Amino acid sequence: MSENVYIIGVGMIRFAKLPGRTMKSMTGESVEDALKDCSLSKGDLEAAWFSNSGWGQSEYQHCIRGQVALSTHGIDKIPITNVENACAGGSSAFHNAWLSVKAGVYNVTLAVGTEKMYFDKPPVVRSGGIPGMGAMSGFIAGTDVEDTLKMIDQLKKQIEEGNKQAAKEKVKDTKEGGEKPKKKDHSIFMDFYAMGARAHMKRYGTTQRQIAAIAAKNHNNSTMNPLAQYTFPQTIEQVMNDYVVAYPLTRAMCAPTGDGSAAAIVCSEQFLNDNPSLKDRAILVRASVLRSGSRQPFNGIGIASNIAYKQAGLGPDDIDVAEVHDATAYAELHITEGLGFCPEGQGGPFAESGATALDGKVAVNPSGGLLARGHPIGASGLAQMYELVTQLRREAGERQVRDAKIALAHNGGGNLGPGEAAMCIHIFEKI
Repeated sequence: MSENVYIIGVGMIRFAKLPGRTMKSMTGESVEDALKDCSLSKGDLEAAWFSNSGWGQSEYQHCIRGQVALSTHGIDKIPITNVENACAGGSSAFHNAWLSVKAGVYNVTLAVGTEKMYFDKPPVVRSGGIPGMGAMSGFIAGTDVEDTLKMIDQLKKQIEEGNKQAAKEKVKDTKEGGEKPKKKDHSIFMDFYAMGARAHMKRYGTTQRQIAAIAAKNHNNSTMNPLAQYTFPQTIEQVMNDYVVAYPLTRAMCAPTGDGSAAAIVCSEQFLNDNPSLKDRAILVRASVLRSGSRQPFNGIGIASNIAYKQAGLGPDDIDVAEVHDATAYAELHITEGLGFCPEGQGGPFAESGATALDGKVAVNPSGGLLARGHPIGASGLAQMYELVTQLRREAGERQVRDAKIALAHNGGGNLGPGEAAMCIHIFEKI
């Protein structure tokens, strides 16, 4: 058993809509970058975990995805395990790579996540999805499909009624003099987040402007991240005046569709001691937690983060920088409360005060987060780790968080009952 486990290499390609790139080519680039980052060769890798959610649906590569993607680049013969855990897939792959080293089975392992979500034209073998569901077909795979299809008409009706009620309350577009146009075709998860946001607003007095402040912060952070999908600034007013997806969420408050790949290499303490040249940039994994959701209401974020804090011997006040799963701006608000960064119900004022800015109490999503860095599902968790490793090494340039020593990554995936189906929390420290 390894006393400590370390990240010694990370790699990531720029997240974007990349019609000319393939799953294989993106995987190869991120892994090669991770190997170069720690001056290792492919032959040093003893096992690998590969995260992906949609390759089967888009191009029929339902099985052996990791073997196909990695063997193309000469990584074969070693154990390769395929991981699918919806949006938490990348972090789940990392958790297993960490776990195998922690258990003493391997000394050096790889976690890589790759996703292709954008096509300039549908591939020949791409499935048509569920009739009548449009863009929601793929995202429903992150729920209990059997149950969701049974209740889809009821669910649609509930969403429509909620949006109609919200339309009576929402602010008119000052530019157009009428309601902001609503995007008709979007992920069903945006409706779930919107319902959660409206409930939070009603219960705690949270405002749309406070949610917009989170989105503006993340978009502005992304202007300093050359690997982000979006690199343009946004004011709070611009965020609020974007078209409504599902009130109170505007387009600028929702994560985009895109492609990408990210990778991390972890090692045992013995391997690090045998290779002292790696120590200066090695990052200690203080905690790695994977938990599943429930069909019954419970505080999944609070439970998972408390386990991680206990494992690390730390608390919320010790975290200097965090990357959290902001599939929407409201999600970041909800997560900062769940992680204990602020009291429940105070996520809106906490963000609006600047407490989550780069120079705030705890810098949240300095990369731009899912909202602006991008959200290629199977790669997002590992992209969070790329950013946090970069921050802890003091290599983040203009977006560098001052004196960052302890970092936290929160990555949720799918939906089961009232909450996430999978939840990963990781805590890192620069040694």
